Amino acid sequence: MMTTVDLFGAPLRAPPRRLALAEAGALTEVLKALRAHPAVAWAERMNTGAAKVGERFVRFGFPGCPDVLGQLHDGRLLAVEVKGPRGRLRPEQKVVLARVADAGGVAFVARSLRDVVAALGPLDGGGLPAPADRGACVAAALLMQAGRGATQ
Repeated sequence: MMTTVDLFGAPLRAPPRRLALAEAGALTEVLKALRAHPAVAWAERMNTGAAKVGERFVRFGFPGCPDVLGQLHDGRLLAVEVKGPRGRLRPEQKVVLARVADAGGVAFVARSLRDVVAALGPLDGGGLPAPADRGACVAAALLMQAGRGATQ
């Protein structure tokens, strides 16, 4: 194995790996990956919350609404909950992701590009997992999220 050296002959260290992305940074990365993925027809950020408009109090979204909703080219709904490195799913978010998956859609938690590739396949058009595997992917993602929540 060949070691790469700098201009002065010192061994080069690998660049530091980004271990943590704030949720906003993760959302940007995940949206870019989804929009570039060949299986995804469209993907958009869902804004949720509330605001006072004049004298009225207006809510946007619904409890558990995923951060990203979209559609795959085969017509299925895409629901992605984006979390930062230590973010945890709220119970209503787990329910919504499970409902989307149970109805035949693709739903998962993403912290980075890697999670998008794990759920949808490579960006070079490798395709989605078989339908039986998709349910397992969602279940594994939910279990993984539950495990992370318990250890942190």
